[in-house]
Amino acid sequence: MPRFFTEFADAEEIIITGEDARHIGRSLRMRVGEILTVCSCGMDYECQIIKITDSEVFLKPFKIAPCASEPNLKITLYQAIPKQDKLAEIVQKSTELGVFEIVPVLTSRCISRPEKKEFEKKRQRLQKIAMSASKQSGRGIIPEIQPLLTWKDALADSKKQDLNIMLYEEKGGVHFHDVPFQNNSHIGLFIGSEGGFSEQEAQEAISAGCYQVWLGNRILRCETAPTVAISILMYLTKNM
Repeated sequence: MPRFFTEFADAEEIIITGEDARHIGRSLRMRVGEILTVCSCGMDYECQIIKITDSEVFLKPFKIAPCASEPNLKITLYQAIPKQDKLAEIVQKSTELGVFEIVPVLTSRCISRPEKKEFEKKRQRLQKIAMSASKQSGRGIIPEIQPLLTWKDALADSKKQDLNIMLYEEKGGVHFHDVPFQNNSHIGLFIGSEGGFSEQEAQEAISAGCYQVWLGNRILRCETAPTVAISILMYLTKNM
């Protein structure tokens, strides 16, 4: 069933406008009477099309329920900026796996070092990738791609989480199953760029309360590590 997102949904009537409206009428060639799903704030609205114009689609909701595919665990991914276009892949896969939001971070070992203003243009494209991945995977929300943060600001931001984890390949760490996930509904996940985190950054994260976790003796690429870590978190919290 076609799936669309809106910030505001009404139990009596929903109006889809802009690009999505044109996609419904022109690309999908949907007609009055057909059914589609609209997602808003984690809720699914099953709707019947009651009117289509060139720029608007009018819908009548007939069933409203929480999105069954949304995990009960919120993961904020603090991802150090990788080279080339790897961040786009990370956004896509992380969204499919159920991440709540993604915070790009500039760490000491990042080879790619965009200015904040420069990154804003890229962030808009990454948000579109997150939207597309949310539609494809049946998500109830679109993960927010946050503005670029410095390492110091990222650690400060992570205080809003119940618990924080850093993937760190140096000097070991604990296994995922040794981390006390119980009663923690919002988890921060720190993952480095190609060069990982520096020893100083690791110590600063530990001082800030992060659990240092490792994934075994194999060194994973920075675009592989988020997929593995999020999958493990979803499995251990019974969301997969």
